[in-house]
Amino acid sequence: MENLPEIVFEGMPPSEAVRDRVEAEIAKLSRFHDRITACRVVITAPHRHHHKGKLYDARIHLTLPGQRDVIVGGSATADHSHEDVYVAIRDAFQAARRQLQSHVRKLDGKVKAHDAPPVGRIARLFPEQGYGFIEAPDQREVYFHRNAVRDDGFDRLSVGAGVIYVQEEGEDGPQARMVRPMGAGD
Repeated sequence: MENLPEIVFEGMPPSEAVRDRVEAEIAKLSRFHDRITACRVVITAPHRHHHKGKLYDARIHLTLPGQRDVIVGGSATADHSHEDVYVAIRDAFQAARRQLQSHVRKLDGKVKAHDAPPVGRIARLFPEQGYGFIEAPDQREVYFHRNAVRDDGFDRLSVGAGVIYVQEEGEDGPQARMVRPMGAGD
């Protein structure tokens, strides 16, 4: 880490035991992702409420290269396990670790890319029987039923109209499900 971590206590006196725990968690993060440039941790002990115990909050702000930040915190009001400051710290650092893992996966190119759904055109329609065929990009015909057309749009389809669809294997060959007529934004 390029800068020394900053640990701030709000609404409570500084505690060496809490500081040691936070520093140990920061060291774990640094071993996991060695390019953290700055870290600021704020431990907050809010006011006592009539029906709740003292709920601690741990907020973390990590700065990474490329102007990328990881920010975690603000969940003390929802979780009564945070009546223990060490649980609040643990939970915040687990969330930071998950965000860092996601960031590392993106850097390594290990994020799953979803293929765009195929685009076809209506080749044949049989309105009386409630089905039709889409000409796929590879020139095959893909069957679809009127119930597969989104927003009850079957009656608005015409031969030659462009559609986006999801293809699956049916009993008699390929069939389309979730057929959507192409609009001006497609």
